[in-house]
Amino acid sequence: MIKKLDNASDLVAKQIHTTFQRAYQIEAKLIGTYNFPPLSRTVTHIQSSQTLFYGFYDDTQLAGVIELESNDNQLEIDSLVVDPEHFRKGIANRLMHFVLNDFASTAPIKPTTIVVETAVVNESAIRLYKKHDFVEFKRWTPEHGIEKLALIRSESA
Repeated sequence: MIKKLDNASDLVAKQIHTTFQRAYQIEAKLIGTYNFPPLSRTVTHIQSSQTLFYGFYDDTQLAGVIELESNDNQLEIDSLVVDPEHFRKGIANRLMHFVLNDFASTAPIKPTTIVVETAVVNESAIRLYKKHDFVEFKRWTPEHGIEKLALIRSESA
């Protein structure tokens, strides 16, 4: 079940933070870095964020989170994580389906583009995004030294 998360709630922000930490620790190992910016996010940062959080629940456990930011006609996927206990269950795919079909179609301003970024070495994430018709449009290496890839999906007007 996917539902909107109230990130201002202390309890919910802690659940989001735990899911982020568990998932991003795995990604940091995959990338081969100890300096992985998403791991520095705090519960307080999550609580004060103006982005939208949606969660996938497996019974009562928060198993996956997608974080969205809407800017005019562009939707940005800021985070998409699945708790390692729930890897390989199709949760990331379900969250993407939710964003592309349910969220995007009911948004007050329908996005014309959806953008996401990931590490170049995160092949499973890149496969997921390409499966949902995202295409690469940019590569760069920010100051933290992790080569990144941006993908975009254009929506029909």
